[in-house]
Amino acid sequence: MNNAGWAKDWLEGRVVLVTGGTGGIGGAIAEAFRDAGAEVIATGASGREVAEASARPQAAGIRHIVLDVRSTESVRAIVGGLERLDVVVNCAGIIRRGEELASEVFEQVVDINLNGSMRVCEAAAPLLEATGGTIINIASMLSFFGGGLVPGYSASKGGIAQLTKSLAIAYAPKGIRVNAIAPGWIATPLTEALQNDPARSGPILGRTPLARWGRPEDLHGLALFLTSPHAAFMTGNVIPVDGGYSIS
Repeated sequence: MNNAGWAKDWLEGRVVLVTGGTGGIGGAIAEAFRDAGAEVIATGASGREVAEASARPQAAGIRHIVLDVRSTESVRAIVGGLERLDVVVNCAGIIRRGEELASEVFEQVVDINLNGSMRVCEAAAPLLEATGGTIINIASMLSFFGGGLVPGYSASKGGIAQLTKSLAIAYAPKGIRVNAIAPGWIATPLTEALQNDPARSGPILGRTPLARWGRPEDLHGLALFLTSPHAAFMTGNVIPVDGGYSIS
């Protein structure tokens, strides 16, 4: 259930950019910010992604645009060209299970997941400085653990954790706070193959104390809180939302 009304006090009328916001975790976070009264811009990697997201009834009121986070020029033109920006959520990412041991695939995954997030942060920083804004990066359990089938994804998410800490230091004098959410095993299209494979899903659920797959909306509360005055002294944190997976 998406009940974000409690966040309207600090988000109503604010402008929020969610990269990778056409579905899954990014789409759910975009909807939460919209429900809190923010003006939300959600990006997708292709015209098809954007068209499909725009047609979803639950995404009504969200502005969807195409943004290739691999292109520095596009990121600077689109993100830097916004009139105002209060919150950035870096959620654009890919995973290629079983293919990332090939160097060319590894490079593609890192370029989108890690380099793309840095490009967006760089372009957004002047706008966020003007509003005293915040950045939320989407990390992962694989920021902390290795993944034999996904070395590119794991390396990129480990990089996201360190990027978050480093930019928190670099951007603090600008008044920009930078934090990250590290989701556990969330039921999205990216994890569908694992959900449907009992041999993989069983051990995941067996290690998760809450004994279920997470839902994208399980991230809503923390995402909204991190933008709030209640989190004004929080920066550089990488916070798990994982049903207890990382402690078991």
